[in-house]
Amino acid sequence: MGLFLIAPICLFAQSIWQSKCIEVNKNGLLKYMADEQGNTIPDFSKVGYYHGQKNIPIVPIVKTLTANENSDTEIKNAIEKLAKKPLDKNGFRGAILLKKGVYRVESIQIAVSGIVLRGEGEETVIVAAGKGQRSLIVVSGTGSLKEMKNSRTSIIDKYVAVGSKSFTVANASNYKVGDKIIVYRPGTQKWISDLKMDQITVRDSGTKQWQPHAFNLQFERTITRIDGNTIFIDNPIVMAMEEQYGGGEIFKYSFDGRIENVGIENLYCISDYEGDEDEDHGWNAIQMNKIENGWVRNVTAKHFGFSCVNLGNFAKNITVDACKSVDPKSKITGGRRYSFNNDGQQNLVMNCFASDGRHDYVTGAKVCGPNVFYNCTAEKTHADIGPHHRWSTGTLYDNIVTDGEINIQDRGNWGTGHGWVGVTQVVWNCTAAKAAIQNPYVSGINYVIGLNATQYNGRLKDRPLTIWENGKGTLQPASLFKAQLAESLK
Repeated sequence: MGLFLIAPICLFAQSIWQSKCIEVNKNGLLKYMADEQGNTIPDFSKVGYYHGQKNIPIVPIVKTLTANENSDTEIKNAIEKLAKKPLDKNGFRGAILLKKGVYRVESIQIAVSGIVLRGEGEETVIVAAGKGQRSLIVVSGTGSLKEMKNSRTSIIDKYVAVGSKSFTVANASNYKVGDKIIVYRPGTQKWISDLKMDQITVRDSGTKQWQPHAFNLQFERTITRIDGNTIFIDNPIVMAMEEQYGGGEIFKYSFDGRIENVGIENLYCISDYEGDEDEDHGWNAIQMNKIENGWVRNVTAKHFGFSCVNLGNFAKNITVDACKSVDPKSKITGGRRYSFNNDGQQNLVMNCFASDGRHDYVTGAKVCGPNVFYNCTAEKTHADIGPHHRWSTGTLYDNIVTDGEINIQDRGNWGTGHGWVGVTQVVWNCTAAKAAIQNPYVSGINYVIGLNATQYNGRLKDRPLTIWENGKGTLQPASLFKAQLAESLK
């Protein structure tokens, strides 16, 4: 019998560490640690399609198209015909399937609820043909958000902490469970002065100091419970409501014309172009606005100048999943290559990839959270990931990996006076080449937990730096978003 050598097996317990802000207790539940004012990291679980409480459906096909020289007209006609059909019990009219092939079009418009545009993956190629800076696929309703008359009442708490899902109002008698409300935080001169955003160093390009009326923030929420004059809401407060800065109010609203249940999936979108710096061609592969409860999944965008997916201010509860932005064509400078741009509320971008972009996972001005970027990657970057300018609130960057920078800072007079980019920005278990994470002078802080990056001071080096939390071993939970979502679904 031969001699067998058996290598010893050594088992080492993998070390874990937890944040001082959120722990996993012995029952596997998340425990939130409040600061002296009661602020906690918010619950980011209720974002994306139907707040993550419903799976994105497979909508039945009602029309199938094949590529030909009349594709532009045929797709337009199919959408118009389907738009006239009634919605089914699930809120859908049906899916239009584009069989594999090359479809050369100018632009595709979807302006009604319940339509899904579906391809057969990378073999269904939609080309933004010819010249003209435009969006290839536009999904948008009409109208605007309107306050309902005689529905406004004041929040009477002197301070409503970040993470709160309730507050007290002067009079709750006009409200009921299920009402859609705006939680309104006014912009005030004192707040702007304390942020020093009326003292931005002026430069020749036309620096604009912040103005109070431009910073009246409107957070969309739904009432889940009423107890006397205490209102409970579905999504948390992501920027403290402070008496010293005008407190807050709530009011009911309507949004006639906003659409829902629209999906774009399994497509390869590409733009014609002439040269690496050409800008007279397709700009966004997909643009969404004035829509709630929609999705974009398994879409690749190539050669566009701005984005794969661009979510507007009134895009709410959108899931963007497993999409790619590759090889954009434009000058490499401001206002270009925002691979996945979100200006809306309660949106989720996950499992996405970007290459050769500038601001790959980004929010714009006065973006009202919560919003989440989860499990996304960027390579060959030309700028940074993070909130871009003028005060974004309540964003989670969770398991983002980039060879560039993640920055949350006072951008000063960049642009026309970008200033402080935001508050309650949470960077969780991410990897970057380097990062500058600052805290604004007032109205809250930002969080860095498990960031593998070289820390630097940022553009303006005298600003308060956020405390970084890093430990040895594996951060628990590895994903804050997934842990919060799992708990919300129990």
